[in-house]
Amino acid sequence: MSEQHQKKEVKTLWVVLLSAVIMVVEIFYGITTNSMALLTDGIHMGSHVLAIGLSWLAYVAVRRVSNSDEFTGNSDKILSLSGYSSGLLLLLFSIGIMYEAVMRLFNPLDIEYREAMIIACIGLVVNVASAFLLHHDHEDSDHNIRAAYIHVLADALTSLAAIFGLWAAMFWNLPFVDTIAAGIGSIVIIKWSIGLLKDSGAVLLDVETKSKGHHGCGHLHHH
Repeated sequence: MSEQHQKKEVKTLWVVLLSAVIMVVEIFYGITTNSMALLTDGIHMGSHVLAIGLSWLAYVAVRRVSNSDEFTGNSDKILSLSGYSSGLLLLLFSIGIMYEAVMRLFNPLDIEYREAMIIACIGLVVNVASAFLLHHDHEDSDHNIRAAYIHVLADALTSLAAIFGLWAAMFWNLPFVDTIAAGIGSIVIIKWSIGLLKDSGAVLLDVETKSKGHHGCGHLHHH
């Protein structure tokens, strides 16, 4: 196993632990303050802990098989498989958030604005720190680290949307702004997850894709 993969394994584990702590805090305060917004965000964070945990397990698996004489396959395919699975989870989570946002439009809830904004801000700080930990070169063909990175960016985006939506809803007394912000965030996350599924799926199927000159979190191309 390369030294680069070992570094990624350690970084991914740190992100899992950080996210798990925030998940517990959000769920705890969501229950104690009767804030559905915080509780929902905590459960949402939990789904990302599972997905990023999957990315960490993939590095553990690669390390194990790299040290095994019996394994004759391509260990990098484990990373692409993990990336594909993680992308699928991300797509399902974002569709779930979109559904919840639509339901909230028809059944608005009383929001504990200040508490929710404080926790959302803490979540955003943790997500930004995690993004710095998982940052990688755009040319890196490792779909596993990219999947974990996109999950963190998705969390940061939902935290930003929540902060903006909560502030606007509180300032103008328009609760539906919070819901619309969540819906817009979900659309962006769906786009990212589809890009990840296409690229990691192409590697799993040994399909060559041509570079279209895109750069950023949504695209990594292979030759």
